Amino acid sequence: MTANTLTIEICVEGTDGLIAAQQGGADRVELCASLIEGGLTPSFGVVHEALRLATIPFHVIVRPRGGDFLYSEVEFAAMLADVTALRELEVPGVVIGCLTATGEIDEERTKALVEAAGPMSVTCHRAFDMTRDYAAAIEALVRCGVDRVLTSGQRDTAIEGLDILKDCVARADGRLAIMACGELDADNIAAVRAGTGVVEMHFAALKTRKSPMEFANPHVGMGGDNLEREYELTVTDSAVVARTIAAARG
Repeated sequence: MTANTLTIEICVEGTDGLIAAQQGGADRVELCASLIEGGLTPSFGVVHEALRLATIPFHVIVRPRGGDFLYSEVEFAAMLADVTALRELEVPGVVIGCLTATGEIDEERTKALVEAAGPMSVTCHRAFDMTRDYAAAIEALVRCGVDRVLTSGQRDTAIEGLDILKDCVARADGRLAIMACGELDADNIAAVRAGTGVVEMHFAALKTRKSPMEFANPHVGMGGDNLEREYELTVTDSAVVARTIAAARG
C-alpha cells in the first residue's frame, strides 16, 4: 500500500475549520455544526460559503439533533429534505445514520436517504458503532448502497477497537470503505493504519481558545451550565492536522 492510497478526512465545525483542514493537507472534510454534540447539520449559509471556499471535497453531516439515531417521522422528513437540498447544491457528499429501536441499521430509511442523495457520496457515521451486530450492520449498509462507514470499531477509541476494525475491513471486502476514527493522533494513527488495513481515516484536530469578546455579562448565560465555556471557541488546528497526516503516511 502506498501513501497515495490513504484518504484523510478531517471533522470540522464550520468554514473556519474547513480552511484550517485544507491548510493542514486534508484530503476531505466532514462539515458539521456543534461538534460538542458529536456534529449536527450545519446551516445552508455555512454550506454555501463552504462551496465557495473549498479546494478539497467536503461531506455534510445530516443529523437534526444530538443523542440517539432513532428519529421521529418529522425528523426523518427534515433529513430527507436536507439531503435533497444538498444534492441540488451539488455538494460532494453527505453523512447519515438511522437505527431501529432494536439496534439495527434502519434499511428502509437508509435506502431512502441514499436514493435522495443521487450521485453524492454517502457515508454512514458512527451510528454504526451503536448497532447490536457490526457484521450484520455492514451487510445492511452494503444492501443500502452506502459508500463508506465511519467507525472506531464499536469502542471509544480506534486502539481499543483495533480487532473489530480489522474484521470490518475483511467483511466489507471492498464493497464499502471502512473509515477508521476514534481519538486518532500523531502517536497512534500509523499503528491503527498498519493494524487494520483501512484506506480511509478520520479525526478532529481540535483546540480551544478564548473568545475575543472583551465584555462578558456575568449575570446571564445562553442555556448551558458553564458560563466560561460560552466564551471559548473550538477550532481546528492546522498544525496538528499536518502533523497527524504526516504520521499516518509514514
